[in-house]
Amino acid sequence: LGLALYANSLCVASGAAFLYHDYCVIGAGPSGLQAAYFLQQAGRDYVVFERSHAPGSFFALYPRHRKLISINKQYTGKSNSEFNLRHDWNSLLSHDRRLLFRHYSRDFFPDADVMVRYLEDFASLLKLRVQYNTAIIHVTLERDEQAWNGHYFVLTDQDRQNYKCSSLLVATGTWVPNVVNFPGSEYVEGYETVSINPEDFAGQTVLILGRGNSAFETAENILGVTNFIHMVSRSRVRLSWATHYVGDLRAINNGLLDTYQLKSLDGLLEGDLEDLAIVKDKKGKLHITLRFYLENRNTSTGIDSITLPQDELDNFATRAPYDRVIRCLGWKFDFSIYNRSLRMMPGKGNKKKYPQIKPSYESRGTRGLFVLGTASHSVDFRKSAGGFIHGFRYTTRAVHRLLENRHHGVPWPSTVYPVTQLTNSIIKRVNEASGLYQMFSVLADIILLRENATEFEYLEEYPVGVLAELEMQTGRKAPNGLFVIVMEYGRNFSGADKDVFYYNRAVGEAQHAWQSNFLHPVIYYYKRLPTEREMRLRPPDWSLPRPDAVHHIVEDFLTDWTAPNAHILPLRRFLENCLSTDLRSFFADSCFLFAFTRQKLPPFCRQGYVRMQGLVGSEGLRRHAVEAGLLEDYTLTDFLGNRAPDSHKGSQDQLLRDHVIPVRPLQHLVNAKDE
Repeated sequence: LGLALYANSLCVASGAAFLYHDYCVIGAGPSGLQAAYFLQQAGRDYVVFERSHAPGSFFALYPRHRKLISINKQYTGKSNSEFNLRHDWNSLLSHDRRLLFRHYSRDFFPDADVMVRYLEDFASLLKLRVQYNTAIIHVTLERDEQAWNGHYFVLTDQDRQNYKCSSLLVATGTWVPNVVNFPGSEYVEGYETVSINPEDFAGQTVLILGRGNSAFETAENILGVTNFIHMVSRSRVRLSWATHYVGDLRAINNGLLDTYQLKSLDGLLEGDLEDLAIVKDKKGKLHITLRFYLENRNTSTGIDSITLPQDELDNFATRAPYDRVIRCLGWKFDFSIYNRSLRMMPGKGNKKKYPQIKPSYESRGTRGLFVLGTASHSVDFRKSAGGFIHGFRYTTRAVHRLLENRHHGVPWPSTVYPVTQLTNSIIKRVNEASGLYQMFSVLADIILLRENATEFEYLEEYPVGVLAELEMQTGRKAPNGLFVIVMEYGRNFSGADKDVFYYNRAVGEAQHAWQSNFLHPVIYYYKRLPTEREMRLRPPDWSLPRPDAVHHIVEDFLTDWTAPNAHILPLRRFLENCLSTDLRSFFADSCFLFAFTRQKLPPFCRQGYVRMQGLVGSEGLRRHAVEAGLLEDYTLTDFLGNRAPDSHKGSQDQLLRDHVIPVRPLQHLVNAKDE
C-alpha cells in the first residue's frame, strides 16, 4: 500500500509539472498576437509565450534606423474599412476600431517605435493571454493516441518549466542573423550591432555585404558622410516596382542607386561572398581579396606576403582598401530549439532560411504544428505579401479557420445567396476585399454552386494551395462545381529584368483582358473540384491547375472594377456561359411577358417576380434602359393595343386598372412565342 501511494504521488507530481493548454503560441510579435486574437474570440484555451518583457521585441531593435517600409496611408477617398486596409500595411485585424494604425501615426512610413507601442496596446486592450519573460528553449513530442494529432507538444522554458499543448503555433519570425564565414570575416561588423550615428563614418570608405532593404537602409544613413560606399552581393539588385514584391528594394532606400548610376563614386558589385577574403594591414585598413589566393598561405605573416587581385589585375574593382565592412544579409529561422522528433527542416535553395511547410501552413514533418507570420513566407516567397503584416494577418486568420474546422467542427464561414446575386457578389469582393488584394495568387474566394445552380455558397480568402482538400479543410461540400476568384499580375510583367514603364504597358479593352499586366481579378471555373494530382502537376508559375473556363476582368487604372461595359457585362456573360442561365435583372412587366413567351423563366423572375418581389420601373427608367441597350423596346402599346394611357405610372398600375386582357394582344403573344 505504501509503495502504491508513493507511486501515485509521483504521478501527481509529474502531472503537475506540465501546464496544459489546447493551443500554444511561441512569439508575441504581430502574427502571434493576431493568432491570439482569433483564438480568444473563439473562446479557445491558449497561451502566448514571449521571451521579452513586451510584445514585438523584434521591432524594438529593427530596423536599426527606425523607419518602417510598410505604408500607412491616411486617406483613400473612401470610408469602406475593408477597402482602406488595402493601403494600411501595419494594422492587425480586430473588432476594435481604436486599433487601426492610422490612430498611432500620420507618417506614410512610420517609426518602428510606434509599432512597438501599437503592439503593446493591441495585447493589453484586447486582454490577450501573453506570458512574458518566458523563453522557450526546447520543444519535443510526446506520443499519445488520445491527443488531437496523435501526440502532444512539450515545451520547456528557461526555468525548466514544462508546458503541454495539443496544437503548436510558431510565430517567432526570422530573427537569427545570416552570417557568411570566410577568411577575415572576423573583421566584419553586423547590421544588428553597427553604429547608426552617421558621424562615426565621416570620411571613411565602407563596403556593405548584402543587397536587401537592410543593406540599402544602412547605406542611405551614411551616404552623405562617407568617401564612398561599395555594395557586394551574389545577386543583382531587385527593385520592388519591377518585381511587384514588397520585400525587394523599396524606393525609400535606393539613394545609392542614384549615386552609382550618376557616377558619384558609390557602386554595386556582384560576387559570391563565400569566395571573398579580407586581409587587414598594419594601418587597420581592410583589403578585399579572393579565398583561393590565401590557400596554403599563412595570413599571420603579413599582408606583404599575400597576393592580392590587383597584383595581377591592376584595375580590380575593389582594389581600394576599406575602413569598415558591414554585413547586412537579413535573418533566418531559429531551428535550434526543436527536437529532431518534430522534423523541422529548412527549405531548399533561396527558401532555406524558412522551415518547410505545406500550403496550409502546417509543418511537413509534424501534424498539428503550424508556422505563422514571417517564418511562413516560404509558401509565397518573392510572390506575394505573406512575409509581412499586411499579408500574414490574413493567412493567420485562414490557419485559425482551418483549426476551427479540424478540432472543433466549426465549418469555414460562408454565406448563401441566390444565383441572381452572383455577379454582384464577385464585383463587391474584387473592389473591396483586402485579403484578396494583398495575398494575390495565394488566397482566393471560393464560390460553391448548389444543385441546379439556383444558389451558391461564398467562402472568403481560402488558401489556393490546398484547393484539392477544400471539402476536408472547410467542412463544405463542392459536388456541383465552383468558381475561384483570385487577383493576379500579368504572367510576364514582373521580374528583376523587366521594364515595367514601357509604352502601352496597360490594357484598356475588355476583349484583351487576358493580356492585362497590372493586378486584376481572374475567375476560374471548375466543373468539379481539382484533384491533388492536378494541383501537383500544374505549371510552376500557375497558382491553380487548368480550369474548364477562365475569365480576366480587365485591369483598371483606379483599381475600380465597376464599369458597366468594361468590367461587369463581360463578367456576367462569362458566368452565364458557365452556368447556361440568364443572370440579368428584369422589370416586373418583362417577367410577365417572359411568362407568356418562354418555356423557362430567368432566375431573377423565378426568384423575384413569381414571388411578388419584382422591380417596378417608371417610364423614365424604362426609356433609359432601352436607350442604354439593357432592355428591348417592349412598349405597353404592344401589349394592350394602340391605346396609350394619359399618365403612365408603371406597368403594374396599368395592369391593375385593366382587369380584363383583350383577346387580340394575348393571341399576339402566342404567335410571337411560336415564331
